[in-house]
Amino acid sequence: MKPPDPRTVLLPVSIATGLSLLGDTTLYTVLPTHTTEAGVTLAMVGLLLSANRWIRLPLNGPAGLLLEKLPRKPIFVLAMFLGTISTGLYALDHGFAILLAARLLWGLSWVGIWVGGNTIVLDVTRGNDRGKWLGIYQIAFYAGAGGGSIIGGFLTDLLGYHGAMGVNAGLTLVGAFAAMVFLPETRPAGVTVSPQPKVALSNAPNQSAYQPAEFASAIGLLAVNRLLMEGFLLATFALFLQQLFGNTMSIGETPVGTSTVTGIGLGLTTLVGAAAAPITGAFSDRAASRWSVAGWSLLPGAAGFLLMVSGSPLAIIAGLTGASIASGSSANLSTALIGDLGVRGQYGRRLGGLFTIGDLASAIGPPTAIWLQPRIGLEGVYMLAAVLFGGMAGLSLFWGIYHRRRSKTARPE
Repeated sequence: MKPPDPRTVLLPVSIATGLSLLGDTTLYTVLPTHTTEAGVTLAMVGLLLSANRWIRLPLNGPAGLLLEKLPRKPIFVLAMFLGTISTGLYALDHGFAILLAARLLWGLSWVGIWVGGNTIVLDVTRGNDRGKWLGIYQIAFYAGAGGGSIIGGFLTDLLGYHGAMGVNAGLTLVGAFAAMVFLPETRPAGVTVSPQPKVALSNAPNQSAYQPAEFASAIGLLAVNRLLMEGFLLATFALFLQQLFGNTMSIGETPVGTSTVTGIGLGLTTLVGAAAAPITGAFSDRAASRWSVAGWSLLPGAAGFLLMVSGSPLAIIAGLTGASIASGSSANLSTALIGDLGVRGQYGRRLGGLFTIGDLASAIGPPTAIWLQPRIGLEGVYMLAAVLFGGMAGLSLFWGIYHRRRSKTARPE
């Protein structure tokens, strides 16, 4: 059975995924300043905002296995409706118990949306176009995550906390119906293993005698990214700027609050990462090795953290840009590599393992950075991040060299 055209799949799955994120990112943006309306205390906010992430750890793997056994579309659509309910609970009720239940429900729904959505994209792509289409799908994630903060903040000022959440629930419902109506089923009928065309990439099943090590390396590619970007950087960037410039810094002749600059800087990472994902993904489709593209794209991340240590405003901007290139590229290419190294019947379990380790890395990143800060300083934390990005770049380039050498002795197909 020929898989559907990627274009007919990417549009509905991307729209649904982007809309599903609006309620979550709005909550991150406004809950700390609207605790009274939400019926919680400030001390409860940290637990509420992280609860969805912790529940995903034991659920990613089983969700991946379920996606292998059952059609993809019903699972994805059901997850979208569960996301609508979780956002609706933010709007309809308040209090810690209700919000905690809603956050746990959102964690469950996001497992189905993200593992399911990436499995769907892998179903309809091959080694020579996988990076491009996965990169486009990553744009939907970045658009939902970044747009949720902007739209959510605006709606909260306009309609209040509960009104904004109601609108977000409605938009998520639109995404659920879009997937239900327009998303085709992509699971191959009666097929558990499907051969993939062997192009000059590390993308064919059983291509490497060291395939388990390559799987571990692909997982490490995402884990290092999540640890450093969603962990080290997000948890410490505001502290880093405050340490350098105090509560106010000047842009030209205009004094600007450090919190505003923090938001602008972290917003920059979203925009650059969204642009880097499809560009490096498409380039990796045409390159001799996807691993080599991954390795070279990580080097700006290592250089970026070193630049930030210098403390110059221009160096910090350049450093954030470099780290964002590494982040967007590795998030996309790690998923593409899982597809390259697997087979169609096993995408679910592979992606479940990938996102479980990624979620764990992003969960332990902030406390690790905060624990390290008084011991080695924020400069030391960022230098460690540079070393980790550099080490992962070296490992990726090693796999690229390995496959180029193998291709010289293999007969082209």
